[in-house]
Amino acid sequence: MNNAVQTSSSRSSPSATARANAPQPPHVVPPVDVFENETSITLLADLPGVTREQLQVRVDGETLLLEATASNTGPEQLELVYGEAQQAAYRRQFTLSRELDAARIEAQLKDGVLRLTIPKAEEARPRRIQVKVG
Repeated sequence: MNNAVQTSSSRSSPSATARANAPQPPHVVPPVDVFENETSITLLADLPGVTREQLQVRVDGETLLLEATASNTGPEQLELVYGEAQQAAYRRQFTLSRELDAARIEAQLKDGVLRLTIPKAEEARPRRIQVKVG
């Protein structure tokens, strides 16, 4: 991978900087795996307990931001007597390369895993040049 997606806090837009300076509630940084092929980058983020309604995926300039809240609901008609798992607030930020087409990001949430597919821009994709004999 050629640094198409980076976890960062160094480069940010003015609005992202203003948000970064505001007090943030405690949050969990979800683990993320990043895969690359010729046409796209795929991010897999572990977000257990998160529903689609509790998830926000935003792009602000070069910044991709994942924010979510997990709910810990137990079985119906049972009262929680002791619990170690607290309601988690997830937050993860990435800097996107200009090689990626952020306008065409696809997102899917299934079984607590968020899958983001970020296509590469057409000019960043490898292409084969035909050589003519002449």
